[in-house]
Amino acid sequence: MTKHFALFCLTFLFFFANQGLGSAQELGFQDLFNGKDLTGWTDVNTSPETWSVKDGLLVCTGKPIGVMRSNKMYENFVLEIEWRHMEAGGNSGVFLWCDAQPQARSRLPMGMEVQMLELDWVNQHKRKDGTLPPIAYVQGELFGAGGMTATPENPRGSRSKSVEHRCKGQGEWNKYVVVAVDGNVKLSINGKFVNGIRDASKRKGYLCLESEGREIHFRTIRIMELPGGMADEKTTVEEIESN
Repeated sequence: MTKHFALFCLTFLFFFANQGLGSAQELGFQDLFNGKDLTGWTDVNTSPETWSVKDGLLVCTGKPIGVMRSNKMYENFVLEIEWRHMEAGGNSGVFLWCDAQPQARSRLPMGMEVQMLELDWVNQHKRKDGTLPPIAYVQGELFGAGGMTATPENPRGSRSKSVEHRCKGQGEWNKYVVVAVDGNVKLSINGKFVNGIRDASKRKGYLCLESEGREIHFRTIRIMELPGGMADEKTTVEEIESN
């Protein structure tokens, strides 16, 4: 993929993220959640009770910690996902380019995590001296998890923090729009781009939804695939899962 085409993708996504949801089908998006059941998704290491569909929403209890993956792998794409935490201090996320092989200690796999934290998470995780972590940690951090490496655009250690606080609180819906092109990620939160990370060491894999302790709901989950780029065209499921 050329730099010019990548720039076009980012420009297009900026336009889309600020235009609402009405034209999604016209733009070639495909639903990853049908509002009825878990078709298209496979539980990796949670339980039959962890994920369910109620009133058209995808409900995650948060227990046990683990992930559910897409049946299909993706390389370059635009992902739109809406989520809301139902408990104060909730923690979750969506993994991109994921190997879907949970590590024994964390129960989470290698992948690019797009963080989803409820606003009160910080207040519930004060340091021993009473100080708080940076507020940016609450919303939209991007980082390589489980051994994936990447270069943060807005560094907070190895993570990339959002430059503006835009997430809503408990029980309120948030909309993430993620563009993932050739190992580079841009994140829009509720209609504005606020974060980015680049040069990911993995550029093709599953999408994973994270269960991490507390109830979270998802509704819109849809994707528009873009032309393949710099990932090895010979990469297979077996090769990714063996790494």
